[in-house]
Amino acid sequence: MKPLVAIVGRPNVGKSTLFNRLARRRIALVEDIPGVTRDRHYWDVECEGRFLTLIDTGGFVPGEKDSLLQQVREQAQLAVEECDAIVFVTDARAGLTAADQEVATYLRQSGKPVVVAANKLDSESHTVQAHAAEFFRLGLGEVFAISAEHGLGVGNMMEAVVGKLPPMDDEELAAKAFAETSEDGDELTEIDFGFQPDADDDDELDDDEDGPGKKAASDTSDQGEEDEEGEGAAGPAATADEDEEEERPIRIAIIGRPNVGKSTLVNALLKEKRVVASEVPGTTRDPIDSALTYKDRQVILTDTAGIRRKKTIAHRLEKFSVVAALKSMERSDVAVLLMDATEPAVDQDARLAGIAEEKGRALVIVVNKWDLISTDQRKQELFREELKYALKFVHYAPIVFTSALNGSKVEKVLELAVELADQFRYRSPTPQLNRLLKHIEDNHPAPIVGRGPLRVYYMAQVGTAPPTFAITCNRPEGVPDMYKRYITNQLRKTFDIRVPIRLLFRERPGKEKREARKRPKPAGKR
Repeated sequence: MKPLVAIVGRPNVGKSTLFNRLARRRIALVEDIPGVTRDRHYWDVECEGRFLTLIDTGGFVPGEKDSLLQQVREQAQLAVEECDAIVFVTDARAGLTAADQEVATYLRQSGKPVVVAANKLDSESHTVQAHAAEFFRLGLGEVFAISAEHGLGVGNMMEAVVGKLPPMDDEELAAKAFAETSEDGDELTEIDFGFQPDADDDDELDDDEDGPGKKAASDTSDQGEEDEEGEGAAGPAATADEDEEEERPIRIAIIGRPNVGKSTLVNALLKEKRVVASEVPGTTRDPIDSALTYKDRQVILTDTAGIRRKKTIAHRLEKFSVVAALKSMERSDVAVLLMDATEPAVDQDARLAGIAEEKGRALVIVVNKWDLISTDQRKQELFREELKYALKFVHYAPIVFTSALNGSKVEKVLELAVELADQFRYRSPTPQLNRLLKHIEDNHPAPIVGRGPLRVYYMAQVGTAPPTFAITCNRPEGVPDMYKRYITNQLRKTFDIRVPIRLLFRERPGKEKREARKRPKPAGKR
């Protein structure tokens, strides 16, 4: 098991900036105001030849009586209790404060090895570095003058941190040996450790203003592009890909408006107080990943910030939170859309369901706080029908009524999400697809398109996540939407698919040769 290194300190000293610096990517939100981070963030890194897991924490405020800040402090304390070493971050420009001394007292009592980082020293001059000297009064050992924003002194500090970690166990030695002998003997790069470049944040919020079901998904698999005939995947390569997909964890993003109970649901599913949950809207800011095992399947739950309409977002920090939430949903296999039973089917719920459909994510609709409404089964069924009518563009999505606070039916959410994740990557047999296509032609003949009838020749699945089907026909540009919906519904009915489906209509190969045969030959030639 990788050693854990917790980054702790009072609010607004640069803990998340240091965390992002060590992770080599923007994971935690950073803003120059206190209290941005509230939950624990985990990220695996390689440093000085050791693989370790960093834990970013919220600002440590000893003795705080505010319920929200108390929960933030509890999360930081949990990180201290489980870690192997601590990086205690202070603000050297502000100097040693009473809050720093209180945190130092707590860390000293924990008995864990501590490295003090005097942050925000953005110059290597002796005058500036001298500001770090007063932190020796904390009695926690050597103090490292660093600038997390610019990377100054961070390397020396981490060298000291690694020196305080326990010796490598057998599991860690095996992981290191495997990394050193990775494929083709290549050195591991940032990509191997999950350090991906960040996508542009511009226009991420535009989806929030689109009406549901207005855009068609443009993403198709590379395999579908390569196969002009619409042939399904086959052979050893496809088998290897399927095996790899089975091994990867199922990613489930919990999305919804602010204060609908997303964090409470995550804690109920994990059966522990993993994230801060409060009645205050906007409590969650960063997407928080949590791993669990469900029926021998590895699952990653992502708690996200509440997503409001774009025009109601006033602060830059909230905009960043919403962008991060939308990105988390796009990376997921299944989106769990949480609704408040006391405020059913508002416009923003429909927008979020529409975004999930447009991004091609499997969707579970969860009506939370149902215990505040009724226990009458008939009322629940009436509510379900009204909800399906309001969200008819995602009519295929299952609906669950829960109470995350009481734990009622929360396991059903996980059960449905795992089931949909399997459907999300399901691959249909090509012969069965073409029997279905023949059945569709016999029972519902294709309409007239332009000057002649639409003829469909062949259908095959060319991609998964979401399931994507290619249909070869004579007039792909003129297929009516009504006929597309009919084919989609027949696919759902035949294969019991409750995830988004994408259809690609293609021209039959050899069009130029067929047209050349129809053209009259020049006079005098036979």
